[in-house]
Amino acid sequence: MLNTITTKKLMLFFATILSSAFSGAFQPEQEKDNVLTAAEKRAGWVLLFNGQNTDGWRGYGNKPFDSWEVTNGQLYCKAKDVTQRADLMTIDQYDNFELSVDWKVDKGANSGIIYRVQETSGPSHVTGPEYQLIDDEGYPHKLEAWQKSGADYAMYPPLEIAAKPAGEYNHTTILVNGAHVEHWLNGKKVVEYDLWTPDWQKLKAEGKWSAAKAFGLAKKGHIAFQDHGGGIWFKNVKLRKLK
Repeated sequence: MLNTITTKKLMLFFATILSSAFSGAFQPEQEKDNVLTAAEKRAGWVLLFNGQNTDGWRGYGNKPFDSWEVTNGQLYCKAKDVTQRADLMTIDQYDNFELSVDWKVDKGANSGIIYRVQETSGPSHVTGPEYQLIDDEGYPHKLEAWQKSGADYAMYPPLEIAAKPAGEYNHTTILVNGAHVEHWLNGKKVVEYDLWTPDWQKLKAEGKWSAAKAFGLAKKGHIAFQDHGGGIWFKNVKLRKLK
């Protein structure tokens, strides 16, 4: 008969295989944060956040900042005692990829993961689509459907509310492959769309991005974590490139 420890290891092994085999599959909580398993390395995953510092990242537009800090293996955007805010952005750019991130928000907090970002005179979200991160239950203002966690912000609302309450970690996967995009949240596909289609063009022209000519057009760009007043935490930030 298998003992408890052996059984747990086998369960984690098979869960890792399943998550590698199916894009967007839910990943169980890691035994140790900010590390890659042997299976993940073989599958081409790389760590974007090492749990110790912000190597590989910089402020959007090269802005100085004191809002981001690393604490206990977590990347945290502070809500208080901040004099300079900036979105935190990868130095490298990516075209087709699968991004895996664990995140949580403080009560009432709001942020986003923005992808295929191009640096302009405007903010990061006027070029790159945004995967919304927010306290759905405790945000102090009424939220539209396209503002809730997992949404393609101001474009496609989530199919269901899948985020955990403020203070609890969520698991997100973003799949970007050519024009095709999928948003996964805690094992559920909450958004799926294709860029540059007539439907996408119509939503852009009639919504928040009607005046943002460059929005969503880049085929390659940076990944940015939004500083929207702080209260957002990240760990286990991983990416694998897609051919």
